[in-house]
Amino acid sequence: MKTVMEYLLFATFFLYLFSAVAFLVGVSGAKKKGNAERVKKWGQTGLILAIIGVTLHVAFIIIRIMISGHFPTSNMFEFIAFLCFAVVLGFIIVFFIYRSFVLGAFVMPIAVILLSYATVFPRDVQPLIPALQSSWLYIHVTTAAIGQGLFGVSFVAGLVYLIHKVGNRDKSKSAISLELIFLVLIMFGSFSIVSTIFQMTGYQATFKHAYKGAEVVQEYKLPAIVSPYESKAVKMDSFAGMSKPLFESPKIFQGEKAASKLNSVLWSIGSGLIIYGIYFAIARKRLGKLLHPLVQKLNLELMDEIVYRSIVIGYPIFTLGALIFAMIWANQAWGRPWGWDPKETWAFITWMFYSAYLHLRLSRGWHGEKSAWLAVVGFAIILINLIVINLVISGLHSYT
Repeated sequence: MKTVMEYLLFATFFLYLFSAVAFLVGVSGAKKKGNAERVKKWGQTGLILAIIGVTLHVAFIIIRIMISGHFPTSNMFEFIAFLCFAVVLGFIIVFFIYRSFVLGAFVMPIAVILLSYATVFPRDVQPLIPALQSSWLYIHVTTAAIGQGLFGVSFVAGLVYLIHKVGNRDKSKSAISLELIFLVLIMFGSFSIVSTIFQMTGYQATFKHAYKGAEVVQEYKLPAIVSPYESKAVKMDSFAGMSKPLFESPKIFQGEKAASKLNSVLWSIGSGLIIYGIYFAIARKRLGKLLHPLVQKLNLELMDEIVYRSIVIGYPIFTLGALIFAMIWANQAWGRPWGWDPKETWAFITWMFYSAYLHLRLSRGWHGEKSAWLAVVGFAIILINLIVINLVISGLHSYT
């Protein structure tokens, strides 16, 4: 059963990848006149592959439920994989409303990045602690993730809008900000690639250090750029002639896994900058400028409508999942509906942001470029919740 589950996951990944390629091939043909049939042909192929992929993703979720006995959203791998599913499902729903192949050319690559990023984390099936054994947990997490998936679609639509609007501008703050967004996405993707490579090679480094009066062991799966504060290396595989860390982590990073997380962040930033640097050395142009021709014939009003409608659909679902159902579950698990745990606080910040978006859109007339930037910033807040709050700031909701 576990082998079948792994095969389904890999098949899903490659179907999403091939779907992304098909959409990109189709959209690239839109630059030339008379290629509407080619765009439609490749776009439909990409859509079919996405639908088959999301179907296999459902099968993967069902089998994982059968093995674990609970809905698979209890750790970082499971939640990010489900968020990827929610983004693709949200795209398919939005596609059948607006029929935009361009959206698929940007949603599916991000789905590939999300799923590959999920596989960086341990994929072992783990039993739930008693406090988490509640049907309200599944309802809370799944509805919150589906809402976030629709926010992800609005993010992509906003990104496409901005590529069209500011991607071709030279030396503007908006164009530079857009490029920084691409750089962050590249960092996600590059970290997934680097982690997969070192997992395949079996790299290991182990350090011991004192923490709260006890000896703690930190295991690294990536070459140790930074070691834990006042630690001793137990084992460290050599990499590129590097047999010891470059420096020791600051004193503030003394948690059980704080230094290894800092090491992962450094690898993510470093590998992303290297890949972007190689790209820029070859292409000699910003990514926004490179992608601009793909969307130059885009109907901006349609894309602005997708930004808004995705948030309108996702907002009530997220409200139910991240706030109302979450409070019911929290009251059942911990005897209080709200406790300002770091993740609870950030979920409230996310909800407030999208509430402000709807207010500004409906009352102040924030359409077009302003709306697109808000959609992009909103998803950045979700990623902060997903990565920083889960991995760096400890709390009752922290995933591992």
